[in-house]
Amino acid sequence: MYFNIRKKIINPLAILHQGGIIYNILTYVHMFTNKGVKIMTDKDEVLCSCNVIHEDIVAAARIRMSAKEKSDEMAEFFKVFADTTRLKIINALIISEMCVCDISALVGSTQSAISHHLKILRSARVIKYRREGKVVYYSLCDEHIELIFIKGYEHVSE
Repeated sequence: MYFNIRKKIINPLAILHQGGIIYNILTYVHMFTNKGVKIMTDKDEVLCSCNVIHEDIVAAARIRMSAKEKSDEMAEFFKVFADTTRLKIINALIISEMCVCDISALVGSTQSAISHHLKILRSARVIKYRREGKVVYYSLCDEHIELIFIKGYEHVSE
């Protein structure tokens, strides 16, 4: 456990020098807590201490927030992006439409594993396919998927 004293993180084993007397941090904390000063630990939450509710801001935000059903759909949609292999597939399909064999060779995974991920991406409406003879080609559903991928990449690259 570490203690936050005036925004300095202090190791509990550290020794403090107070007016010629040496204290370990636990004694120091005990002294402060007995005087009514609360020492924050990692488990403490930072909460707003005011009782004023900005009703105009809350009302405006409530109107603009999406419905719960849409929030649930969005959560399911973003779960699709939580897998490295699926992100590699999306990245590959941004460059060009590809068949399972090409994606498998590029990503370095088995065709069976790629097919499983393609099924998940199809069910989330991230990719679409077209058949040409016996070969099935996959591509992104629309430009929104590419934008989401690019924005995510830019975000983690900052």
